[in-house]
Amino acid sequence: MFKRVVTSETELRELMGTPSERAIKKESATVDEPSREFIGHAPFLLLATSSEDGRCDVSPKGDAPGFVRVLDERHLVIPDRPGNKRLDGMRNILRNPHVGLIFLIPGREETLRVNGRAWIVRDEAILGSLKARDKQPLLAIGVEVEECFFHCPKAFRRSQLWEPAAWPDRSVLPSMACVLYEKLKPAGKTLDEYLRESEEGLQRTLY
Repeated sequence: MFKRVVTSETELRELMGTPSERAIKKESATVDEPSREFIGHAPFLLLATSSEDGRCDVSPKGDAPGFVRVLDERHLVIPDRPGNKRLDGMRNILRNPHVGLIFLIPGREETLRVNGRAWIVRDEAILGSLKARDKQPLLAIGVEVEECFFHCPKAFRRSQLWEPAAWPDRSVLPSMACVLYEKLKPAGKTLDEYLRESEEGLQRTLY
């Protein structure tokens, strides 16, 4: 399908150029104070993992601002709230500990990127500090930071992600529950019944 592809970093650099000094020097091997503050205000992140054979996965994680705890300048911990039990990211971490994180704050065009090594954590003291609505997570993802830096706002500026006027009408696309109803065709259930049960299940298993 693709006839002309870039096959070397030399070719890539000839096309795209080299990064500025600022782009290189902004990277840190630790979580500094501005990064710690950003994480403390972030209610949402994306966790990227890959298996030993390079198959990749990106999983969203979200909760109240500050749900990710910075333990020290090299370590942070992410609570694992109830999900669909696929465990794609965690199974990858067991095989390949290298992870990438992007932290987002609604309305802010900058993001914070963190790369490092991860472990699936069962430490009782850590899990106890990650309670939400009086419920303690069964597991957490601990990350040892190797790279930490802010990413520029261009993607958010171009996409107008935080501009309500640019958002598509909600009726343009079906919800995930509608898509699953058509795919699974649950016997004996109307679409309205399935949507109601899906929403009730979602609310019941948030924590």
